[in-house]
Amino acid sequence: MEFLIRDFGCRQRGLSLLYAMLALAALGLASIALMRAVSTSSMVSGNLSFQQDATVASDQAVRQAIGMLYAKISVNQSGLDNDLAAIGYYASTDELVDVTGSQLSIATRKLVRWSGSYCGEQISGSYASCDLVPYSIPAEINGNRASFVIFRLCNATGDSTAVAINCARPLSASVVSATNEARDYAGGRGASSSVVSPYYRIVVRVSGARNTTSYTETIVHF
Repeated sequence: MEFLIRDFGCRQRGLSLLYAMLALAALGLASIALMRAVSTSSMVSGNLSFQQDATVASDQAVRQAIGMLYAKISVNQSGLDNDLAAIGYYASTDELVDVTGSQLSIATRKLVRWSGSYCGEQISGSYASCDLVPYSIPAEINGNRASFVIFRLCNATGDSTAVAINCARPLSASVVSATNEARDYAGGRGASSSVVSPYYRIVVRVSGARNTTSYTETIVHF
């Protein structure tokens, strides 16, 4: 007796292999996306850390700026009546000064020359001048390079008590204090005057790692 056996099974066409390859491709893409997300998060965290470090460094720069101001005014009450470009000090200012170079491009704005190539290579747009020179702190602060420019908040140079000169100033005169700016930052006796002294604006620019740039502004008076 002979038996006829027939194979009713379907021939394999490699579908399992295709599904496996598609699954591997999907897993690979997911892994790449995860790696990029982690890398981006690490970069953002690093940038924030560098930014915070630059901001902390600016505090030390402010202390040095206040020390310079206090050294001038403690010797002579009129020691800050005129520009002192050697320490980045200007006895007057106006609203056209663009300390960050990021304001709207207007032909009348005045820029601070934070570096030798700052106004030519880093600033786009028009401006009236780039003659304000800051004081660059010689020693780095925790690996950061800092410089500052100081403006007396008056509309003109000269004696701040003169009738023709308008200055932003406190409503009452300074008194000798153990907690005022001169003692805290300069380490000396508090400055005292029977005349209300004007405000001084200190703008610090700190350059750190990964082209991190920080601007801080401090208003003080003595």
